[in-house]
Amino acid sequence: MPKQVDHHERRESIAHALWRVVDQQGWAKATMREVAREAGVSLGQLQHYFSSRAEMLAFAMEFTSEQTSHRVERGLTSLGHPPHPRDVLRLAITELLPLRPDSRATSRMNAAYVLEAMHDPSLRERVGVGLREGRAQVELLIRQAMSSGQIRPDCDPTIETDLILALTGLAPLLELNVIEPRAALAAIDKHLDRLFEPAS
Repeated sequence: MPKQVDHHERRESIAHALWRVVDQQGWAKATMREVAREAGVSLGQLQHYFSSRAEMLAFAMEFTSEQTSHRVERGLTSLGHPPHPRDVLRLAITELLPLRPDSRATSRMNAAYVLEAMHDPSLRERVGVGLREGRAQVELLIRQAMSSGQIRPDCDPTIETDLILALTGLAPLLELNVIEPRAALAAIDKHLDRLFEPAS
């Protein structure tokens, strides 16, 4: 009997191939044909799963988001119980920066996804929903920390949320060797120290 094809596994394999192409060659080189070659399937087989480059990218980003969540969950297990919100924020920020091979690939995929979404209305809406959900989670964590006295009550949770998200903008500076990883981590730690500084 012919071997049964696990379609979800095949889609994940294609997503990993897209990661590798984007990571090593850039989004401009991530054509359907090149991703098929990297995945070891024919162009026709790839098109059976994804009808367009944008559809392939959207699935890859959903898979990327799942992998990032798994890494954050694993990181949280090494923290205290319950983990301090400062540590949770630091972990979430650093997982989005290109500081290790796996997070570097994720960072590059995120950049490709945002660039593509700027010119594709369907992707734009999907990206916007994901980013708003992520932002809401950060703001909820900050508000909870304020309620429990871990962040000063005179802070503006909306502004502090936006400043936390702005730290992910260190990604291109790291990619282009404008700053060193230790400098990025020092900036993140300095900001978090100020945010969680006890009221005088």
